[in-house]
Amino acid sequence: MTDVGALGPVYRDPTWRLERVELRLARDGVEVFVTGELSAAVSQACGRCLEPVPVVAVTAALDVRLIPRPATADSVELAPDDLDVDFYDKDEIDVGLIIETETSLALPMKPLCREGCLGLCPVCGGNRNLVQCDCQQRAPDPRLAALKNLAARFPR
Repeated sequence: MTDVGALGPVYRDPTWRLERVELRLARDGVEVFVTGELSAAVSQACGRCLEPVPVVAVTAALDVRLIPRPATADSVELAPDDLDVDFYDKDEIDVGLIIETETSLALPMKPLCREGCLGLCPVCGGNRNLVQCDCQQRAPDPRLAALKNLAARFPR
């Protein structure tokens, strides 16, 4: 499947846009394997200053194994080999959900609006990229003093 328009809207966020998708579905008994690749344009907020990040181009490889949802779906125990497993219901596969999930997993953990983003002031909450505040930095909590040099105590 490669026709993006045939899928309809696949993302809950209307600012996200699927640009390219290549899906291959293969069945082995009750298991269905979904492989392929997708490209999307995704908007996010900066992880430091919360300003909008320019559209991020996301490319994700798909490699998902689907099995029928067990009758006891609320208490399914997964083994380490089952981390790539998802479920389908009533012989129906929600391709849109797979695409949205894989796109979300491919996003950067902490997107930045720019490399040198200064973030928000911890005292007044002002965006340090736009306004230089004169807030006095609070003294560290004395209860956390034991953690101050924790990283230096461990060899690298």
